[in-house]
Amino acid sequence: MEQVLEKFRDEPVTFVKEILGATPDTWQAEALNALAGNPRVAIRSGHGVGKTALESWSILWFLFTRPFCKIPCTAPTQQQIYKILWSEISKWLKRSPLLNELFEWKKTEVRFRGAPERWLAIAKTAARPENMAGFHEEHLLFVLDEASGIDDGIFEAIEGALTTPDAKLLICGNPTRNSGFFKRAFFEDRELYHTQKISSADSGRVSNEYCRRLIKQYGNDSDVVRVRVYGEFPKTEADGLIALELVEAAMSREPVYLGELVIGVDVARFGNDETVIQPRIGNTALLLENYRKADTMTTVGRIVHKVSELMKKFSLNRARINVDDDGVGGGVTDRLREVLHEKNLSVEVHGCHNGGKARDSHYANWATESWFALRDRFVSGEIILPRDDELTAQLSTRKYLLTSSDKLILEDKKTYKKRCGRSPDRADALVLAFAPTAIMTAPPKFTLVQSYWR
Repeated sequence: MEQVLEKFRDEPVTFVKEILGATPDTWQAEALNALAGNPRVAIRSGHGVGKTALESWSILWFLFTRPFCKIPCTAPTQQQIYKILWSEISKWLKRSPLLNELFEWKKTEVRFRGAPERWLAIAKTAARPENMAGFHEEHLLFVLDEASGIDDGIFEAIEGALTTPDAKLLICGNPTRNSGFFKRAFFEDRELYHTQKISSADSGRVSNEYCRRLIKQYGNDSDVVRVRVYGEFPKTEADGLIALELVEAAMSREPVYLGELVIGVDVARFGNDETVIQPRIGNTALLLENYRKADTMTTVGRIVHKVSELMKKFSLNRARINVDDDGVGGGVTDRLREVLHEKNLSVEVHGCHNGGKARDSHYANWATESWFALRDRFVSGEIILPRDDELTAQLSTRKYLLTSSDKLILEDKKTYKKRCGRSPDRADALVLAFAPTAIMTAPPKFTLVQSYWR
């Protein structure tokens, strides 16, 4: 057995081929060899290139070749660490009769059957720095998945343990943030790391149609394409209202279902625009409902069904609905009030007018005030969103400017549609769900810039 371990100790690619029966892509083979020869490896990429497979292979290789090793693994969410990474490890473990005999897979651990207390890989979310503290062994490998979404405090706890000659660090992810340790690994701290960048456009695992669709939808130089296709860090333009990294961070938080039920409704009747029903519980947005080409009465029925369903599910006796009351939305608002009254449901319905007067004189209209109020929630880190690529793009591509009367004004929907080729319906519905229909928003908390549409 010692000869087998020695054979694979510095040959992770051979381990993957002979023990796991897999053939790494060229970039994966380069990353595996880099991990064998370097204490720190950082990988940034677009979506779908095979990062999770690489991480799983690395974990199993280290477990197999290092006696009494420890492998702490973390990611921003339970979904990412348990349902994605740990499930991938289970898949590869089961494919190898040898590894399956030697190691026991559990929901949050993989342990060597002969020494389960000292020879293991363990999964923990990156919720608190103490989750990653206290690991000290001669053979130590930290694996950080979706590392751009992990707080610097977590990384500092890890860095303090990288003291032994065979202590290693593997950090992988989409480069969603323009700050933090993951960004520094490729720039200020680059001399400490072996770094790689993998574009989805160059990966045989990602369809050409996926890349073409994103480029056509959002533009080749948009932050969405930079991050999700090319593996580049976002630019975050000066006149962009909500930075992509803030949206990605909101989608990396665990949901907390505590607070009032509010539903935002952005109404479209016919054409290519979407009608979007966006509910939230407290600070957590729930999965939205979207559809096209439906009349207003159908929309009313869907809203009533949704609010009734959610009030029952979360045991709530009241709710609030904010409807875009401009255009066809006015008919929805009026009929919605009638139906809810007939059903004796304690639900307030607010008709919202984008061009209406703002409560705060810093803003040119109600829509601008509401978007900036939503932006403050992203900046403070209190908002929680489900994963939705289209919503991400719409939130992170809306712009603003400063009027001649020194007021902030949101880029109007017509200009946005001309620039981006689509309507920001999902983002507008989210804004309505969090709209300040009861309280006044504070002035903006950032430096104003003179900006014009490009």
